[in-house]
Amino acid sequence: MAATTVNEELEIRRGGGGRSGSGAGGPGFGGDGGDHAERSGAVPQRAYITGMTVGLAGILMFFMALTSAYIVRKGISLDWQTFTLPKILWLNTLVLLASSATIERARRELNQSNLENFRYWWALTTALGLLFLGGQLLAWRQLSAAGVYLVSNPSSSFFYVLTAAHGLHLLGGIVALLFVGWRNFRRAHIERSTATEVAAIYWHFMDGLWVFLLLLLYLGR
Repeated sequence: MAATTVNEELEIRRGGGGRSGSGAGGPGFGGDGGDHAERSGAVPQRAYITGMTVGLAGILMFFMALTSAYIVRKGISLDWQTFTLPKILWLNTLVLLASSATIERARRELNQSNLENFRYWWALTTALGLLFLGGQLLAWRQLSAAGVYLVSNPSSSFFYVLTAAHGLHLLGGIVALLFVGWRNFRRAHIERSTATEVAAIYWHFMDGLWVFLLLLLYLGR
């Protein structure tokens, strides 16, 4: 009976060894070790990724519905008028693609347990996301200055709706980036590595979705 008790105590101590900084978080991550979820009863990473996948499927269906409406409306419309897309949209696209590169760099720094560099690249990703949104607002202002408004014609209406819908979803991604970059994960029920992975998946999806929308708006004029 005594031997059994000693063995159980040894197993408990082994399970709590992750507090020293080993695992996915590495040294200096304030207890964000790979076994944090098991110790605290947090939801495992695969559950968060599954939830994100389901959420992205819903977002994809929403934008595919808008795309279908765009194609059908153009096909039956007699008042469809083309207009020149603002050139800044291409610069905005480069900014957003650059943010995908910086977020991957941030993930790599986190995997190497370099929290300082992780925060730098993560903050740069956030800044690029905000820069993209600012560029989109500038594109709207350029169109309005050229006399192209939401209600000007069906083509301009779809442009504003599609870009606004994407911008709102990207803004949600920026909120997630802020959460991951400055959250104190010592008191969280989610590991920093898990939050980083989920946010990065969402961000890459938003980047790819924008490229698709830009091609739709440019080639489908």
